[in-house]
Amino acid sequence: MDFPAPLLVTVSGFWEELFKLANVRLLHSSAFHPQTDGQSEVTNRIIVMYLRCLAGDRPRSWLQWLPWAEFCYNTSFQSALRATPFEVVYGRPPPPLVSYIPGSAKVAAVDRQLRDRDVFLAEIRDRLQLAQDVMKDHQD
Repeated sequence: MDFPAPLLVTVSGFWEELFKLANVRLLHSSAFHPQTDGQSEVTNRIIVMYLRCLAGDRPRSWLQWLPWAEFCYNTSFQSALRATPFEVVYGRPPPPLVSYIPGSAKVAAVDRQLRDRDVFLAEIRDRLQLAQDVMKDHQD
């Protein structure tokens, strides 16, 4: 049985063909020039805001808290989506985080990690709410 010769396709050619067949207009951008549509700029601004709130007084440990910033972003209601990003991807609400009861862990490191997590999440939510209020005032 003869198989057709494989096509040599560039990565950009792959995406162009895939989007064309899906009847989606592909807008090219790069990390340095993300201007494709308004939503990209808005998303980038939100991520920058999250990182500023996150790393403001933790410049050396921001990487440790990055997954929690991602969690906050993915579980925040977005009016454009009328849902959270988590719900859009998984089709269900995100699982709730259970508040930690100090002293209930048998391992001291677990106790410290969960206590720090709860303090951090409360702090970051307050900062994000303040940043959102400031952004809203600038838009109004």
